[in-house]
Formats: sequence, C-alpha cells, structure tokens
Amino acid sequence: MKDISTQNKSAVVSIAAVVVIIYGMQAAKVLLVPFLLAVFLALITVRPMLWLQRHKVPSVLAALVIVFSMMLIIGVVGSIVGTSIGEFTAALPSYQARLEVIVAGAAALIVDFLGEDRQVPNIAELIDPGFAMGFAATILNGLRDVLTNAFLILFTMVFILLEASSVGVKVQAAFGRKAESFEGPRQFVNNLGRYLGIKTVVSMATGLTAWIVTWSIGLDFPLLWGMLAFLFNYVPTIGSIIAAVPAVLLALIQLGVGDATTTAIGFLAINVVFGNFIEPRLMGYGVGISPLIVFIGLVFWGWVFGPVGMLLSVPLSMTLKMALESSEETRWIAILIGSERDAGHEIALAVTAESED
Repeated sequence: MKDISTQNKSAVVSIAAVVVIIYGMQAAKVLLVPFLLAVFLALITVRPMLWLQRHKVPSVLAALVIVFSMMLIIGVVGSIVGTSIGEFTAALPSYQARLEVIVAGAAALIVDFLGEDRQVPNIAELIDPGFAMGFAATILNGLRDVLTNAFLILFTMVFILLEASSVGVKVQAAFGRKAESFEGPRQFVNNLGRYLGIKTVVSMATGLTAWIVTWSIGLDFPLLWGMLAFLFNYVPTIGSIIAAVPAVLLALIQLGVGDATTTAIGFLAINVVFGNFIEPRLMGYGVGISPLIVFIGLVFWGWVFGPVGMLLSVPLSMTLKMALESSEETRWIAILIGSERDAGHEIALAVTAESED
C-alpha cells in the first residue's frame, strides 16, 4: 500500500510540476519566443557556419557573416512584407464585408433551391466567413511584432553560434567523459538541425511558388500569401489548408469563382508536389509525427506562445519527439506520437532483428 501511495504522490507532484512549467512558459513568452526563434535560426545556420570554419574562416568572422546575411534577409523581406501586412490589415474590414455579402447571397440561393417552406438555417449566422482572413492577419501581425525584437534575436543567435564549435570540448572537460558518451546528444542536435534545414529550404520553395501562382492569377498581396505558405509549411497536413483558405477567399472576393478555383488548385498542386514527393525524399524516416499530435501541438503551443507559437508548434513537437527517441526508456513514447510510417519502420526493424537472432 505504501508503494502505491508513494507512486500516486509522485504522479501528482509530476503533474503539478508540468502545469507550473507550462504556465511559467506562458508568463515568460515575451522573453522565450525571441530566444526560441534565435535557437531555431542557429540550428538552421550552424551547418553553413561550420562549413566556413572548415574552409579556414575564423569562428567569430564565420558567425558574423551568417548573422549579417540573416539581418540582410530579414531586413529586406521584413520591410517589403511589413508594408503589405499594413495595407492588408487596413483593407481587411472591406474584404470581410464583401465576403459576408457573397455568403448571404449563396444562402439565399440555397433557400430558393430548396423552397421557402423548408426550414434552412442561416449560414451567415452559423459561420463567420471572414474569420480565416482575420486569422491570417493575426498570424502575420504577430510575426511582425516578434520581429521588432530582431536585434535581440540576432544578438542571441551570435552567441549560440560562437558556442556551437566549442561546446563539446567544454562539456567533455567539465564532466570528464569520453567523446563516445556524447554521441546521443550530438546525434539529436544533428538530426534536429538537419530537419529544420531541409524544412526551411522546402518551405522557401513552397512560399516562392505560392507567390508566383497568386501573382500570375492577379491576386492582391501575393507576397503575403507566399509568406503564409512559407510559414505554415512548417505545419504538416493542416498547415497547407490554413495557408490556402485566406488566399482562396480573397480570390473569390476580388476575382470570382473561376479564379478562386484556380487558386485552390494551384495551392493543392504546390502542396502535393512539395509535401508528398520532394520533402519525403529529402527527409527519409524518423521525422514524421501523427496528424493528431500536429493538431494538438498547434493548439497547445499557440495557447502558450500566441500566434508565433503556432508556427513553432511542429519544430517544438519535433524537438520533443527526437529527444524521446534518443533514450531507450522513452523511445516508446516517440513511436506513439510519431507517424504510422515510422511505426511500420520500427516493426520492420524488430522483425529483422528477430530473424537474425
């Protein structure tokens, strides 16, 4: 009985600690969000920095080159996209009003088709047709607000990059352990950096293609829809839908049903090509997570860190999954939250091991 009571108390203490940590993160999100962005940017750019170091570029100079390049990219893209965000936010009420008129007209057509004697619920009262466009504006404005801390983000990123090349030696000297004992953490960081690097390249290609498609159709603010496609490509499965809906609705308002259909087909083709063919070939096994976990992570991290937390939800979930995979004791949790393909891969490895025995 004492063992059971002790286990119950331990479980309660663990749950309470998790709750305290979650609320602590939410309270400190003003500081944590820029720091997390700096960490993810450092993980993406550490490979180019190490490549420069291997080619005899001093560590400090290599880090400064990477950070200066990031400043240039963020400055140029931020100034262009920031102007578009302001114009879109100013025009949003008129777009939402026109969309409500379109929805009301569609509801009237449905009533005429079914007959006035039929009890048909008012569609305009059941749904908010402008919610998707307002949601997109909220996400983009949240990102713009975070980028006002660009100096803090890049400054933190400099120190992370400077520490990257020497942290292994420092830890080994501090704890007196052999290099082989750090293979697990090193592999974890390498896998996470590889995932974020590949995901960023694919997301950039996705956003560029979405910008070309919406620009060629004649849609207003094509840069915004390209940026939204880039950002939400980090969220598999449902991210492509979230990015496409506002653009399709704007095409319906601005250009009509035909061009809205063309826009939807364009986004569908982009995500089929990049999401189902190019990205899986580059990623390989061990980076997928369950669609249910993707959705739960989107809601949870969005609640904790706000709009930017939604964009960071999958990288954060992937960090948790890879950390769980690095230990045999927690590997089973990583398999449960992973994708069906990863589970099948684990079964195949287990069957192979049994046949060899």
